[in-house]
Amino acid sequence: MRRDVRAEFTGQVVSHDVLGRLLGAAHSAPSVGNTQPWDFVVVRDRATLATFAAHVAEARRRFADSLPPERKSTFDPIKIEGVEESGTGVVVTYDPTRGGAHILGRHTIDETGLLSVGLAIENLWLAATAEGVGVGWVSFYDEQYLTELLEIPAPVRPIAWLCVGEVERFQETPDLERFGWRERRPLADAVHLEKF
Repeated sequence: MRRDVRAEFTGQVVSHDVLGRLLGAAHSAPSVGNTQPWDFVVVRDRATLATFAAHVAEARRRFADSLPPERKSTFDPIKIEGVEESGTGVVVTYDPTRGGAHILGRHTIDETGLLSVGLAIENLWLAATAEGVGVGWVSFYDEQYLTELLEIPAPVRPIAWLCVGEVERFQETPDLERFGWRERRPLADAVHLEKF
């Protein structure tokens, strides 16, 4: 089962061969109009990892400060990232112009391009799980900050910073459930027959 990894990274960086297989799986994802609107920025420079980790810590602090006291006490022990511990960041980007102006499948639903990037992320995650490699999705950051940090050209957008690394183990229960942030909805509550 896929788990979001934060505290379980060993500090051992995944090999180039393993990372190549994970990126290959991501790049093999289906995409609207076969546009493959993603790119992957691999970040292993320790200074860049530390700079981004400091930015994430500040964003985490701002979120914690915005919470009511009872939610803040639940949130405080939850580790939200493993940027430095994983040793590898894979930033998945989205280029809305890839494929030109007339994209088969995006004519009426523009979001299918962005959803295609989500499929690439899921492919990478499933491949990582099969390899015993951990992945954690960092979402506590300012998009413009990350765009500037990695010199991502407009109109390309960073969609995900994924921490990718060797792990001690995978948790049986997701952190947000273990720490009491939110329980998983039962499948029966999410399935509707014929109409919503």
